[in-house]
Amino acid sequence: MAHQKQATSMRRTLRREVPSTVGLLADEQDFAAMTRYRTFTFDDHAAYLHQMDGLLRSLAAQGVHTTVALFDPEEFEEFCTDSGLDPDTAASRTRFTAEIAAGGAALRYTGQPIDRLVPLLINEAVRRATWEYATMLLARLGNCADCGEDIGRSAFEQASRVLMRLLEAAGPGTHHLVCSVPAEDEQLLAVLHAERPADGPVRLDDADGLDFVTVLAAGIAVESPGGVVLRTSGPGTGDRVRGWKLDRGRLQPLTAGEVFSAYCTDATTGEPVSPEPGVEYCAGFTVDESDRHH
Repeated sequence: MAHQKQATSMRRTLRREVPSTVGLLADEQDFAAMTRYRTFTFDDHAAYLHQMDGLLRSLAAQGVHTTVALFDPEEFEEFCTDSGLDPDTAASRTRFTAEIAAGGAALRYTGQPIDRLVPLLINEAVRRATWEYATMLLARLGNCADCGEDIGRSAFEQASRVLMRLLEAAGPGTHHLVCSVPAEDEQLLAVLHAERPADGPVRLDDADGLDFVTVLAAGIAVESPGGVVLRTSGPGTGDRVRGWKLDRGRLQPLTAGEVFSAYCTDATTGEPVSPEPGVEYCAGFTVDESDRHH
């Protein structure tokens, strides 16, 4: 009996050493697509999410490191076709989940409630798809016919310099940047949070910075009419909002009036919207782009 208890304890210890991956059907449409499989036994999305929440909490209580991946039924079907697998088996779903966790939209589970985890996972999928699209766009531009330089790489380097200049010129505080670029098939959007202490360098998440620079580079390279908005917060001061527009591959500052108009107009109806209290709408500052080649 003592040996059996010891073996059980050792297995539990080992279980904490093995990471777990959970594939999540985030929306009802994707969930409905999976119900056509006999071995997928759920028939109610809300009940499914409730059970998933319990599973994730149980794994966390055991000390298991868990990754949650967005499960896409269409990609699952393609995966099974390409791999010669029967899609109507739990083993195929498990194998696909492991594949998407390695290269698709996934998040580490840290105890988030399911109603918070779902939108986070969807946002991660959108972020990843945006980066992949912008990267593909830059890669297919090729070399400049005049100088032979890689257009995508040149635009990426320029966008990196522009981001650093924006953050340096914005001064100390918490900075929230949004870059919007209309592309051929979709609207590309990247969001970046950065901290600039009064006595130190800018701090930002590397992945978010890469996404932002890639989207901005796409706008620069294809000379899209996109733009950038910068919102700065600091202790004891109101928020300051600045804006720029992309004009023939260059970031041009908006006037204070243009920033106010953009922020205080409903994008759908065109009707005026009341300005936020305590927010100062400022002109964008000049970003030196004299070294741009394309």
